[in-house]
Formats: sequence, structure tokens, C-alpha cells
Amino acid sequence: MLNTATLSLDQAPPISIPFRYFLTAPLFGLAAALMLLINGPDLFLTRWSPLTLGLTHMITLGMLAMVMCGALLQMLPVIAGSPVPGVVAVGTLCHILITLGTGLLIFAFLSGSVVGEAVALGMMGVGVIVFFVAVMIALWRVKHVSATIVAIRLAVVALLITLLFGVLLGSGILGSLGFGDIAALVDVHLGWGILGWIGLLLIGISYQVVPMFQVTPEYPPRLRRLLAPGLFVGLLIWTLLMLGAISGVVNGWVAEVAMFILICGFALYAGVTLRLQSQRKRRVPDITLLFWRTGMLFIPFCALIWIAGSVSPAIGNDPHYSLLLGVGLLLGVGVAVINGMLYKIVPFLSWFHLQNRQMRLMCMTVKVPNMKEFIPDKAARLQLYLFQAAMLLTLAATLFPAWFTHLAGLLFLASNALLMKNLLLSMQRYRQTNEALSAYAETTGASSAGAG
Repeated sequence: MLNTATLSLDQAPPISIPFRYFLTAPLFGLAAALMLLINGPDLFLTRWSPLTLGLTHMITLGMLAMVMCGALLQMLPVIAGSPVPGVVAVGTLCHILITLGTGLLIFAFLSGSVVGEAVALGMMGVGVIVFFVAVMIALWRVKHVSATIVAIRLAVVALLITLLFGVLLGSGILGSLGFGDIAALVDVHLGWGILGWIGLLLIGISYQVVPMFQVTPEYPPRLRRLLAPGLFVGLLIWTLLMLGAISGVVNGWVAEVAMFILICGFALYAGVTLRLQSQRKRRVPDITLLFWRTGMLFIPFCALIWIAGSVSPAIGNDPHYSLLLGVGLLLGVGVAVINGMLYKIVPFLSWFHLQNRQMRLMCMTVKVPNMKEFIPDKAARLQLYLFQAAMLLTLAATLFPAWFTHLAGLLFLASNALLMKNLLLSMQRYRQTNEALSAYAETTGASSAGAG
């Protein structure tokens, strides 16, 4: 059984706030799949093509950031006891701005519209800054600062740094300041986005959700205390070394050594997580565990790809190299883990909100579905297999685009369509039970606010 004794819903947002973020992510996944189907091998010619840039931001902003933002808005009051101020207004505004900004940014990449890019960056900038300020207020109000809170604080700062580099790159300001190596600057932008924002947030959240939902032992105390701050400081040092290398002040290999140390830190985290999963009390693997295990296995896989590209200039300069690394990080790690999170967080929130309302009403005549009943294992397992097949074919498409791109797009389309169906099914069952509780409240005259 889950230990919910330390969780609180007293100041949690309406469940519709995180759910709108969660439902938006598979929509962007469907759009990314359509890009694979329509544009085919053109997406894997070079990382710099407008199509590839559009697809990359569709996954990073439309899928990964969307789920992470929704999860944070719900998790802070429930797990940390610190609500985001004005969460309904903040959650609604940020969702609109980030969604529209992402869509407009992708349109700008594909059309070459300078005006569209400026408007998109403005919308994204306002959305991320509002989110940053609201979440940081909540984070600094936390009374008991755990390793999870420290990691989340650093991840949110990394999100702001990612935005800063993105805006500077999009506006051309860095070029006018003499930083002419755009490729290296894009690597810094990606480093903060993938390793900083997504990576640190994943680490912080996993300290809570892996032991809680996967019934594993706790992460080692020293790892929880030191890993996220060490990785954040490492990213800062790596960034300074990269800027120094661009300016000709520092040798490029020094920055690569710093990145190698960072990669070792993430590989250590993946190894510890896999070890904890092997020690779980519940021996039958569930869908969340399988998604997370996929992501954890891809971290060392991506580390080996990066090492190969750094050691061998022939590999590092091959256009397939960065595409393979990008697909491994974004799909193999990022999308795999957020799929796993959705299959546990959405049923858990549905059950937890309904159970709390049921107890307030003292209503035992309305049955609250258990977590397994919100999304059947069979449907979730089918989506896992579709996702894994799509991911492997997308990896193959980076090397042989003419052979595998369209099939990868078809399977990724099916995977996201089934994910959307499963989430909608969970939300429908939540709504039906909530309506039954409302009907009970009206019949008995009980006073209880709706669960959202």
C-alpha cells in the first residue's frame, strides 16, 4: 500500500490544473508523429534543419516541459505542503502561454518567420518567468527543505537559464557580443534544458516517487544530499568553460572533461535507481517501473554515445552522431520517464482526490476506484510496447532514415493516441465518481467542495 500519511491536499490546486498539462503532452506527441510521417527522412539530414529544430522543441517543450510543469504545480502543495500562490491563475496562464508559444515557435522554425519567432519567444518568456516566480515563492516557503526540494529549486533555476540562452540565441544577441560559435552555444542551451531542467527535476522527483510508487528502498542519504547540487555546480563550471573555449581563452578539451564528470554523475544516478528497482518489495513489475527502467538504461547508453563522439572525431563530426544522441536522450530517457510518471501520477491523483472527498462526506455508498481501475494494465502495457518499438525505430531512422522514419512515425502516432485514450479514460472515471459523490452530497445535504 502507498504511504499517504505525509501527503496533504488541503491547499492543492483543482485537479483540472495538472490534468490540462498532462493531456496537452500527448497532443504534441501526435503532432511530432505526424511530422515523422509527413516529412520522413528529411528530419534526419542534420540537427540544424528547421524541421529537426521544430521536432526537437515539440518534444522538449510540448511533451517533457508540459508534464514537468503540471506535476510541479500539483506536487508542491501535496508533498512539500507549500502551495503555488494563485495556482489557478498561474497554472491557467502558463499553460496557455507555453502551449501557444511552443506551437508558434515551431511554426516560426518551419516557416522562417522572424516575427513569429519574436512573438513565440515573448510568449514563452512570459510564461516561463511567471511559472518560475510562482514556483520559487512556493519553494522558498517550504519549512522542511529536503533533498527533493533542493533538486527542484535547482531545476527551476536551470529552466530560467535555458530560457535565457534560448532567447539570446533566437534574438542574435550572443552573436553581436562576439560569441560566434552558434553550435557550441546551442549545446549550452541544450545542456541546461536536458541535463539541468529535465535531469535535475527528474532526480528530485524520483527521490519521492520511486520509493513511494515502485516500493523500493530509499535512495542513499549521501546521494540525495550531494548529487543534485554537485550536478548544478558542474553545469555552471561546464558553461563557463564552454564560453571560455568559444572565446579562445580555454582549450575545448577542458570543457569536455567537465561534461564527462557530469555524465558520470547521471550514470551513477541511473545505476543506483536500477539497483533500488531490483530490490523492490513488490516483485511483479508494473508499467511505471518498466517505463522508468527503460529511461534508466538509456542514460548509460547515451553516455557511451557521447564518449564515442568525444574520443573519435570521425564519430563526433558525423551528422548521425548528434541525431542519435538527441533521440536517445529525448525519447529513450525523457519521454520514457514522463510516460511512466503519467501512468502513476494521474491514477494516484484521481484516487487521492476522490478518497479525500469521500472521507469528508463520510460516504461509503459510492465506491472510489482503486488505482489499477483508472487505467487497465493491459491498455498501458500495449502503449509501452508501442512506445518502445517507436523509440527503437526512431533510433534506427537516425542511421537509415529512408528505411525506418515512416514506420517510426506510425508507431509513435499509435503510442501517443493510446496514451491520450488511457489518460482520458482515467479522467472519465474520475469525473463519474466525483459526480456520484456530488449527487450523494445533494441528497444528504452534506457540505463538501468538488474535487475539481
